[in-house]
Amino acid sequence: MKPTLQLHNLGQRLWLDNITREMLDDGSLRRYIDDFSITGLTSNPTIFDGAIGGGSAYDDGIRAKVHNEKSREAVFTELALEDLRRAADLFRPVFEASRHVDGWVSMEVSPLLAHDTDGSIDAARLIHQQADRPNLLVKIPGTPEGIPAIEASIFAGVPINITLLFSREQYLAAAEAYLRGIERRVDAGLDPRVGSVASLFISRWDAAVQNKVPAELRNKLGISIGQRTYRTYRELLASARWRKLAEVGALPQRLLWASTRTKDPAASDTLYIEALAAPDTINTMPEKTLHAFAQRGVLRGAMAADGGDAEAILARFAQANVDIDALAIQLQHEGAQSFVKSWQHLLQRIADKGAALGSAGEKTAGEIQRRQRSRRPGRNG
Repeated sequence: MKPTLQLHNLGQRLWLDNITREMLDDGSLRRYIDDFSITGLTSNPTIFDGAIGGGSAYDDGIRAKVHNEKSREAVFTELALEDLRRAADLFRPVFEASRHVDGWVSMEVSPLLAHDTDGSIDAARLIHQQADRPNLLVKIPGTPEGIPAIEASIFAGVPINITLLFSREQYLAAAEAYLRGIERRVDAGLDPRVGSVASLFISRWDAAVQNKVPAELRNKLGISIGQRTYRTYRELLASARWRKLAEVGALPQRLLWASTRTKDPAASDTLYIEALAAPDTINTMPEKTLHAFAQRGVLRGAMAADGGDAEAILARFAQANVDIDALAIQLQHEGAQSFVKSWQHLLQRIADKGAALGSAGEKTAGEIQRRQRSRRPGRNG
């Protein structure tokens, strides 16, 4: 049995952390669904920057939209949603079969809104409306300003992927926002079935302390944070508060492992996939990591629901002068800044491509006109 299918049977869902128009056109995404048990996908500005800059698949769309004088952000939103609608349609059968628990795709609000509550609420609502797909999650970062935007969006019926979470405490704030939003819907007599996932970033922890801790602690911090958070997640799902909502039909907000590509070249490229095997969670991974796990991954059982040895290992990091609470805040800030940088690069790429394609189009049109004039007969026949 394929390792990816083993993970699926264990109760974890595998999502792809990538999308390109080529993978939609050539059937790659369809094959990932069929061959690797992929049941959803995530995207971010960095992914789309690479996709748009990696070839000519988006050129016709950019040319047409720039010609219609759309803003760079509007051009990107339309291009991204064209892809994500197609992906959402591929995942629609699993979305329906799972009663809306699985089969989602994700689209991020502008990273410039990471500290803008009202702007995030408005952007999430507009993306949800424009996407016109029930299985599209809108990504809002779990920053202090993002938390009230998440609650408001859930209350408004907008499915949310809470991104840029780095610690148990940040996860709890995100989970609370989701619960409050659903509870408000129940009190208002609204349908409580609003999808959400909470995305905990893993590998960036280890990259941040790689050269600051003893060798025996390398590549153990992210996994320990995941174990600690998973324990809290299981406790929340077992709580009377959640059971009350589940009884009226609310969907569980699932914990999602993000940033699961191994960044240490000396470590296994399937490190985080194998360590984070846990029922009722999602692991979203880039294509290289997916292929690596499908080819040589080894499933060694499920993560302990009680967090295993996480607290003991985290205590050793504290002894090594790693301030986990401070580092979580730092990583969230750096993550938000990284997405802003990718966003600005993406919009500039669209502007540059639009200008180049428009210029090329004008030259082509001018050349056609010149050729047509040269073929016309003279006045004297």
